[in-house]
Amino acid sequence: MKYFAKEYDVIVIGAGHAGIEAGLAAARLGVSVGVFTINMDWVGNMPCNPSIGGTSKGHLVREIDALGGEMGKAADANTLQSRILNLGKGPAVHSLRAQIDRRRYSEYMKHVMELQQGLEIIQAEITELIKTEDDKWQVTTQLEANYNAKCVILATGTFLASKIYVGDVVYDGGPDGMFAATRLGESLKKLGLSTRRFKTGTPSRVNRRSIDFSGLERQDGDERVVPFSFDGKYKPENKLPCYITYTNEDTKQVILDNIHRSPLYSGKIDGVGPRYCPSIEDKIVRFSEKKRHQLFIEPCGENTEEMYLQGMSSSLPEDVQLKFLKTIPGLENVQVMRTAYAIEYDCVDPLTLNASLEFKDFPGLFGAGQFNGSSGYEEAAAQGLIAGINAAQKCLGKEYLVLDRASSYIGTLIDDLVTKGCSDPYRMMTSRSEYRLILRQDNADIRLTKYGYDIGLVGEEKWHRLQEKIRLIKEEKERISLVSVPMSKEIDELLVSRETSPLVTGCRLSELLKRPQLDYEALKDFDPDRPDLPYEIFEQVEIGIKYEGYIRRQLAQVEEMRRLEVKSLKMINDYEEVTGLRSEAREKLNKIKPENLGQASRISGVSPADISVLLIYLAKNGLN
Repeated sequence: MKYFAKEYDVIVIGAGHAGIEAGLAAARLGVSVGVFTINMDWVGNMPCNPSIGGTSKGHLVREIDALGGEMGKAADANTLQSRILNLGKGPAVHSLRAQIDRRRYSEYMKHVMELQQGLEIIQAEITELIKTEDDKWQVTTQLEANYNAKCVILATGTFLASKIYVGDVVYDGGPDGMFAATRLGESLKKLGLSTRRFKTGTPSRVNRRSIDFSGLERQDGDERVVPFSFDGKYKPENKLPCYITYTNEDTKQVILDNIHRSPLYSGKIDGVGPRYCPSIEDKIVRFSEKKRHQLFIEPCGENTEEMYLQGMSSSLPEDVQLKFLKTIPGLENVQVMRTAYAIEYDCVDPLTLNASLEFKDFPGLFGAGQFNGSSGYEEAAAQGLIAGINAAQKCLGKEYLVLDRASSYIGTLIDDLVTKGCSDPYRMMTSRSEYRLILRQDNADIRLTKYGYDIGLVGEEKWHRLQEKIRLIKEEKERISLVSVPMSKEIDELLVSRETSPLVTGCRLSELLKRPQLDYEALKDFDPDRPDLPYEIFEQVEIGIKYEGYIRRQLAQVEEMRRLEVKSLKMINDYEEVTGLRSEAREKLNKIKPENLGQASRISGVSPADISVLLIYLAKNGLN
């Protein structure tokens, strides 16, 4: 028999990476929060790769931290190995990645949530979601307890009506041996949410002692370890190495001989899989000309012998998986501890969401993470943070936080989802941002901390620390613009050794720093009065000087983009009334209901000519 248990301001369904950030953000902004999870022991679980960050994902984590989120600190506290990717390229694509102790990370996040004032975390499966007569939301648990809230955040990950696939074996289930949230999925469809089926997968975990590392390529962390968090609370260290090996023709043959047993190719799986993270059988078929595929062997924790096989996601039968793994150098005698699997699940169409991550047709209902059609822990956490902030702001009667594309990767991620939608699991990439030169991971705090400070997620200490950093950057930039470097044999020898032209006259240190072959470290002997400053100060000054012209050009593009963003379209209820629009544009605009002209310009099927028609319509009707 159902009974009323409690009322919160905000209820969060799910305690994965999206649910954690959502719950913490809302509680820290002063509203009461209830976070529900199917299993308390798997809060913040990493069912796939035990790592945080990576290309573009490192940007997201640093932005989460700048806004007052928790993921960066949790990663720093539980790092096993840290590396910055793409160091051979420009700073726009430098991306921090850390191998993480997955169980300690989970314990850390669970404890943070337990300690958070105003937040209660509850182990219970939510089976029903309805709107009450007094315009509140009500959730019902499997044990028939009813909880009410002003706002609900759906952060269900891959659990909704989820099925596990391993060859011919198919069963209802969630990741890592959990059970599926089938009844909630049915309730959401009954409510009227537009859902679709997506798929993802995870590789095997194997026992370290069964691996022969002698012939494998060892991969150590960076000598200079960079934390995710700008707070500097934890000092991450390199504790364990990773290793690299490769598949071969024997691996390929085993997979091709058994490809008919894969649910991907037998038609059993209906869900759409991630385009940029295919299974090993998919890679073998799609890239048949490749003789080998890279495989990373990565630790799952400091106190476990489990190793993760990155790059070997598979849904082939268990016997086939074992057979092809044993063809790979170093894995000839491998013992599989957890078999790889594919998981299919329900998620929502993100075109039904506003940029605040609130549903257009369901006020007070928000979506976050893989439920919104994205993939990845970092993408989930970023959305969870924004959903949590905006749910709290709604309860408090305050303005939503909406980040635009020029402010952040978070803004780009959400804008892509709610404006363009996704036909397969969305993954953040640096190439998705047209403003990536100014949206670097190194300046995330400078870009975003003010947003966190203004809404109340960032405290005075962090805010003042940023102000001091900005002051030091300004002073150092001014200083090196005054430092003279005279002509000398020593400077010319350095310049020639760095394959750049010698001086023909004396110059300022700032002019030398503009040369791509030179950096602060190379010029230290010609700068005797260089102050003792943190590396990050020199980094900001050097990037600002080297890319000054490009940054100025990109800022001009941002200004033009924001000129369109301020032209609101909220007053247009039906685009049939706008004469001159093409029929495709009219259909897309009526479906998505863009909030402004900038968002409209990014909708697939809306042309520049259609934007011109809208500009004329707004001016003619005095709407903008």
